[in-house]
Amino acid sequence: MHQQDQRTEVLTQAILRYAVERIRMNPPTLDGPKSEQDLRAMVGQTITADGLGGLEALRIFTDVLAPACISVDHPRFFSFVPAAPTEAATLFDLVVGASSICGTSWLEAAGAVMAENDALRWLADLAGFPPGAGGVFVSGGTAGNLSALITARSVWREASGQNQTRGLILTADGAHASVQQAAFVMDADILAVPCSGTMTGADLEQAATSLPASDRDRIFAVVATSGTTNLGLIDDLSSIAEFCRESSIWLHVDGAYGAAALAAPSVRGLFDGIEQADSFIVDPHKWLFAPLDCCALIYRAPEHARVAHRQHGDYLEVLYDGIWNPSDYAHHLSRRARGLPFWFSLATHGTAAYADAVEKTLALTQTAATLIDASPWCERILPPNLSIVIFKRKGWTEEDYARWSQELLETGEGFVMPTKYQGETVLRFCIVNPTTTEDDITLVLDTLAPEVQ
Repeated sequence: MHQQDQRTEVLTQAILRYAVERIRMNPPTLDGPKSEQDLRAMVGQTITADGLGGLEALRIFTDVLAPACISVDHPRFFSFVPAAPTEAATLFDLVVGASSICGTSWLEAAGAVMAENDALRWLADLAGFPPGAGGVFVSGGTAGNLSALITARSVWREASGQNQTRGLILTADGAHASVQQAAFVMDADILAVPCSGTMTGADLEQAATSLPASDRDRIFAVVATSGTTNLGLIDDLSSIAEFCRESSIWLHVDGAYGAAALAAPSVRGLFDGIEQADSFIVDPHKWLFAPLDCCALIYRAPEHARVAHRQHGDYLEVLYDGIWNPSDYAHHLSRRARGLPFWFSLATHGTAAYADAVEKTLALTQTAATLIDASPWCERILPPNLSIVIFKRKGWTEEDYARWSQELLETGEGFVMPTKYQGETVLRFCIVNPTTTEDDITLVLDTLAPEVQ
């Protein structure tokens, strides 16, 4: 398996040709899922004693498996939070895979770690974090939120001495599900603070004072959100930071989706207060044009994370004196240098290009809202928040939305999944792809017209 011969040379050329063709597809095919039964009928048994051979395995992927995966970089992928990696980032992801870098420590990957830290420094500067700030790239927002909250609990336990007490996290009732999951994994409690849309310091104050003193003493972290996944809402970070500072509680900001807009001068003021947080996350694979999977976790004072996350063992002692070991800042040890494609794209294009690209999607979101307002069969429900627009098709039921969404995907015209707002089934556009155009928005809206049904 590890010997190079004519077969591996042919396979190499075939894989590189496919990769380049896929990167250059403009636009890529949208594609879509198939049933397991259908897929199995088309591919048969893929894992065998003697192997299928590289070319046959590649054929199965390119002809059957890849078309059964939705292309998240399609310009009319408006569901969830799409992705739009630059060509430079995607190409360099190939380099990272080929380079066999273990991004665990400075000893093993000094050059890669330095480059990743340069990218993290740009993000920290956008948030107004101090020069000593730093962190690590992890797989996604769930891993980032969990790691930050583990650090927060470690700080609380050291300060309070409550090593056997079950901790308590405060967050808005609209926070991402990963915060609830982190509490479950950590065996901590969570209090969903009632709020009207966005959480404020006053909401937190009211929730905290309503608790018994024994529960108030258990609070070790507040999780605020800068850009909720469903609606794009940003909590009042300034007042929340003030509450946390006065209460000596760790403030973590989940900006997995929305904090990318820190790069856009037009909306930077919406994030005022994030500079006072103890930690925050942002996923470059969402709105900062990196390939999956890439989440930046950044601490104001990284030494707290080292205390919480450094793993100990005889064979690891050689790493303890490292200048900067990424394994010390999150719940992991082995890791790929997943921040390198993001770094390469930043280094290639410059930060001004990133600001322009985010601004372009923000402007298109406003255009989408205008088009929805002009549609006689649609009704916008909320003002655009960051790059998200929530609206409904007048007179439709939940079944109508589901049928339309499925047909839209099957025809390859777009991918728009219904969501919920205050219990009502509605539609949602999330626009993070700079290649998306007004014509793309219009095309999808036109399929909602009564005569199309």
